[in-house]
Amino acid sequence: VTGVSGSGKSTLVHDVLYKNWLRYRKEPVDDVGRCRRIEGFEHLDEIVLIDQSPIGRSVRSNPVTYVQAYDGIRKLLASTREARSAGLAGSAFSFNVSGGRCERCEGTGVVTYDMHFLCDVTLPCEICEGRRFQKHVLGVRWRGRNIAEILEMTVDDALAFFADFPTIARALKPLQEVGLGYLRLGQSTATLSGGEAQRLKLAAFLDVEQAGERTLMIFDEPTTGLHLADIEVLLGVFRRLVERGYSLIVIEHHLEL
Repeated sequence: VTGVSGSGKSTLVHDVLYKNWLRYRKEPVDDVGRCRRIEGFEHLDEIVLIDQSPIGRSVRSNPVTYVQAYDGIRKLLASTREARSAGLAGSAFSFNVSGGRCERCEGTGVVTYDMHFLCDVTLPCEICEGRRFQKHVLGVRWRGRNIAEILEMTVDDALAFFADFPTIARALKPLQEVGLGYLRLGQSTATLSGGEAQRLKLAAFLDVEQAGERTLMIFDEPTTGLHLADIEVLLGVFRRLVERGYSLIVIEHHLEL
């Protein structure tokens, strides 16, 4: 679906098609685009909208948790001799629950100060120095790296580091396949651009095994901010989805795509 800015691409696809689908599914929805009728909804199980909206407000949300690779990493660290002798379970390496995380910053690595009439200021936590965890947890190492150092690794580096562990590597691989291999595992999703957030959402679908014959996916200008080489990567991902049976609608006016 293409056309100049303001020609109605998003209105047609978002408001008319997608919101009428939500109404068809009897889900709560406002401002539904008007039309006489839409035929064929009965042939679909799902319509998935992958746009550039932020993934979430939580500063704890990051790529490694979004693609569900973190559980495997925590289990590896908990299996080390140091963790077992210290009585540390996998939960000790979580920044979402108390126990092993730094309680000053609650596992975020940063502290935000209210400056009242000025903008809030966010600084690295002075207790854990931005490493998110308590010292006894940071003392546990797997192949020479502790949990904070693993979270600082890029996706590309982590794929090489965990190459012997298919469960972790398989979960991380889609991030590389959508061109996000440069992201750090623990990077807050709040810092991602709209285009990066969109590709992160797409990566979550690449690891799903089921065929997509009854699923329609909508992408809203997925090339925003992409280099020509990145667009080639994106097109490759789209072809894989089509080969698995998914139907795609892409709102776009980038001539290369």
